[in-house]
Amino acid sequence: MIQSYGADDDGLICGFHFADGRTGHALSTASEALPLLRILADSSGLGFVWLHVNLSHVGAQRWLRNFTQLPESFYEATLDGSRSSRIERDEEALLAVMNDVVFDFDYDAGDVSTLWVCVQPRLVVTARRHPLRSVDRLRVAVKSGEVLESSVSLLDHLLRDQADELQRIVRRATDRIDAIEDDLLVGRHQTHIGELARLRRLMVRLQRLLAPEPSALLRTLSRPPHWVTADDVQHLHRSHEEFALVLRDMAALQERIKSMLDEIGARVAQENNRSLFMLTVVTVLALPINLVSGLFGMNVGGVPLRESGHGFWVMLGLIVTLTVVIATLGWRWIKGRNQPD
Repeated sequence: MIQSYGADDDGLICGFHFADGRTGHALSTASEALPLLRILADSSGLGFVWLHVNLSHVGAQRWLRNFTQLPESFYEATLDGSRSSRIERDEEALLAVMNDVVFDFDYDAGDVSTLWVCVQPRLVVTARRHPLRSVDRLRVAVKSGEVLESSVSLLDHLLRDQADELQRIVRRATDRIDAIEDDLLVGRHQTHIGELARLRRLMVRLQRLLAPEPSALLRTLSRPPHWVTADDVQHLHRSHEEFALVLRDMAALQERIKSMLDEIGARVAQENNRSLFMLTVVTVLALPINLVSGLFGMNVGGVPLRESGHGFWVMLGLIVTLTVVIATLGWRWIKGRNQPD
């Protein structure tokens, strides 16, 4: 049984065989899975196999092409630049492109990677390039003895794990935003602008990448492959509804962050206006000094009180008087503006 996120020589991270409603039997290596894959290709009563591979391994894709019958669209999807989450039908197979947070997720908008899934009646292949949380939760659940009745039930379990992981992220982000909002209410907002912007970028990116395309999913569920049962379709519908609820919470959280950023912006603008006003007041108060000093600094004939022994004190008294008058008028004007209507 594979215990870590390492891979064998063919890029297999882990593998399980599910049959007869029993817990999954671990497949240690890709070579151990080969005989079982050949048997399942010719039989219909031996359950299904789940193979989870690491596409960063140089031999993984070559092994899949040589020993599995996955549709070509699966390999094309792994090379496609589009990363939008979707579930589509390709003949008698279901193809899913799912975005998930990486295993060492640190609430950064870049900590998202892609999982490619191909679901057939007897075989499920999941492939990734970076360790991901949701598929690891599925692996741990299977190792703990959880029973999966069909290959579609594994896809449904993976979707629910992803919704749970997304809900956990939203819950922790909400707790952090609650703390920031408490600081905002008491006026400590300057230090949180960058963190709020980062959280908003994270929510926008997760919503854009992790939300399955509704049209593609509904189109697939309206015309599923013939081997997909009605119960499986109902379970996928339920998983889609759980995703919709989580995405609704995420959208509400984005609006809340936007409102907080707007309020912080308004407070910063108000503080800037107050600082600019105080600078204007100081400039106006210094105006008499500047005018008088400029007048006496011209050093031309006819300067008043030049011959008087009390000229300095007379001009000083004049400057003080003008400054007090301007300050009094300014103070009354400020009080008039602050009074309620």
